[in-house]
Amino acid sequence: MGDFGFKETFSSITSDALLEALAVVILASVLIMLVQKLIPALAGKLGGKLRLYLLASVPLLRLLIIVLTIVTVVPILVEPSFENMVAIFGALGLALGFAFKDYANSLIAGIVTLYEMPYRPGDWIEVSGRYGEVRSIGTRAAEIVTLDDTVIVIPHSLLWNTLLANGNDGTDNLMCVAELHLDPNHNVARMQQLFRDVVFTCPLTKTYQPVIVTVSATDDAMRYRLKAYPLEPREQSRFISDLTARAADVCAREGVRMVSKRVTDAA
Repeated sequence: MGDFGFKETFSSITSDALLEALAVVILASVLIMLVQKLIPALAGKLGGKLRLYLLASVPLLRLLIIVLTIVTVVPILVEPSFENMVAIFGALGLALGFAFKDYANSLIAGIVTLYEMPYRPGDWIEVSGRYGEVRSIGTRAAEIVTLDDTVIVIPHSLLWNTLLANGNDGTDNLMCVAELHLDPNHNVARMQQLFRDVVFTCPLTKTYQPVIVTVSATDDAMRYRLKAYPLEPREQSRFISDLTARAADVCAREGVRMVSKRVTDAA
């Protein structure tokens, strides 16, 4: 038994079995490719929660196809006896444990990610100072696209020891904040009301969600924060820019001077 039963395990493998197993693997690869291409393309034409549900189904479908492929291929190649299964999975465990330690770590974290779902495709997350929308979730890593259209690959193993911020957590509600610093000499209550009007009149505002305008005093300015939800999370940059521009116009009409945030922080 010095060979761990490998000779007996693989003695039943024939050329026909190899061809059949190869055909199953090719078919599974094609299915995975179609899932990764067609579902995101369909989701891109939709909006709201349906888009998020479709994107979230991609990694789950891929994992299901992989599991079904393994379950199908193993009995084709070897006789599914207890001894054979112990030999095969023992060899796989040793290979993953010694040759692919880091990959196995990320792979296990990927399975945990699919189970716990701390983020899903379509979520806007921040990990290690990187912020963007989750484009895809693989078995080893997730891909996010930043607001500057940069693709960043984040290994799932970072989940073990890194804080993760999720802006919308599987929904289409993403709070955005437009921040302004104004000269203290003005009517605060009036500016608060005018800024609320700014948010409600913006065509990108999801008006049935809460709209909050907060104000706090710093050494050199009054800091206003306009908090609201855009119609689509992907519109967050345009939404914040529009709110800031509209608020600046209000300040100009009211004769209230805007103060540089850098000067305020330096004070």
